[in-house]
Amino acid sequence: MKNFLLAVLLKTLLLALPNVSVSQSSSPGNGVPEKAGFSAEGFSRLDRIVQQYIDSQWIAGASMIIVRDGQIAYHKALGFSDISGKEQLKKDHIFRIASQTKAITSTAIMILLEEGKLLLDDAVSKYIPAFAGVKVLDKFNENDTTYTTKPLKRNITIRDLLTHTSGIGYAQIGSKTYKAIAAKAGVYGGIGTPHESLADQVNRIATIPLEHQPGEKFTYGLNIDVLGYIVELVSKQSLEQFFRRRIFEPLGMQDTWFYLPADRRKRLVRLHGEDSLGRLSALKKPLGVEGKNIDPDFPNSDGRFFAGGAGLSSTAYDYALFMQMILNGGILNGKRILSPNSVKLMTTNQIGSLNNGNNKFGLGFGLVTEKEAARLGLSAGSFEWGGAFSSSYWIDPEKKIVAQLFINQWPNRHGDIHDKFKVQVYSALMDQSRSTTGGMPIYDTSPY
Repeated sequence: MKNFLLAVLLKTLLLALPNVSVSQSSSPGNGVPEKAGFSAEGFSRLDRIVQQYIDSQWIAGASMIIVRDGQIAYHKALGFSDISGKEQLKKDHIFRIASQTKAITSTAIMILLEEGKLLLDDAVSKYIPAFAGVKVLDKFNENDTTYTTKPLKRNITIRDLLTHTSGIGYAQIGSKTYKAIAAKAGVYGGIGTPHESLADQVNRIATIPLEHQPGEKFTYGLNIDVLGYIVELVSKQSLEQFFRRRIFEPLGMQDTWFYLPADRRKRLVRLHGEDSLGRLSALKKPLGVEGKNIDPDFPNSDGRFFAGGAGLSSTAYDYALFMQMILNGGILNGKRILSPNSVKLMTTNQIGSLNNGNNKFGLGFGLVTEKEAARLGLSAGSFEWGGAFSSSYWIDPEKKIVAQLFINQWPNRHGDIHDKFKVQVYSALMDQSRSTTGGMPIYDTSPY
């Protein structure tokens, strides 16, 4: 009886944890490192390293958050949101998160899986008939971009899309061959084109030959844009509506959007770039990328193209809420988004003997292997990804850490700051063996 009452009391306390409203006035403080097992001096060293990058004009600024056991250990914004006006960067500034959108779209697919509305090994053509006729590239002529094809050995599946093993490449940033074929077909990377149509984009992707047979290789591509369209077709909602109702609102992610409402647009950081000499500059004109103009200010508009692979903008704190939900086994502050089994599937190697660099890949996340863990200190089994505008995150289930570094810059020749950030986080970690102490629980027994 005593144990039962204790369990009820603990569950009541966990469900009473507040959903924090993120704004400059109410966002969490800088964190208390020692309470989460970190060294304050270690984080001071991190500050100095990031400040050196800012003072050297290698980056304009950076927004960073480190959470352990659900407690914010560190939350800082250093530098400028716009180097041309020297506007100070604040913790509630909003960043273009590019491919960090992918994990959220993958989560949407897993929600539909749990509801019995699809299966991971369903053929994509079951939902998008245009994929019934897809072929595989055989030979490509660079002189006139003509090509020949060969038939599929098997259909592309939803699992292939989630794991980037479908053979779909990446327009604008992928292989030279795929970029050329995609440009000819009118397919682009999904960033900075707010007036395109997701349905048109995905149906055009289906006209392009695959780079290889499904399941044969790991090829980072436009797979998650296709998944975003499947979410729309199955749920009968726009991707933006599905995200808002099923993920963002339950988690309290108030500053994560495809296109920012008017009251948030002043908080969007300026996208920065580098000139031919590597000097930092604020980008204000459209970017020409592989034959397509990209509006660097795209979140500050009213758009209709909800690119599931790249379209969202967010704050470091908002994205930490999403990461903490994943770390907790699918729940945050009493709001269950996924079952523990779905999170397990997402964070289990799904590509077998194939490789993603040093790492493996699950359903939406890169998975840190022993080889990669030995490089920087992240725990093997951590899951991670990043975005094209120089952002990175990871979730460490062994050390119960979620961490995020946001920079909005393209290109960034000094991207080694992301590795240095990881090294500093683990160098500052003094208490390596502590168990959870509260905050946002790693496992919650709340019903779903």
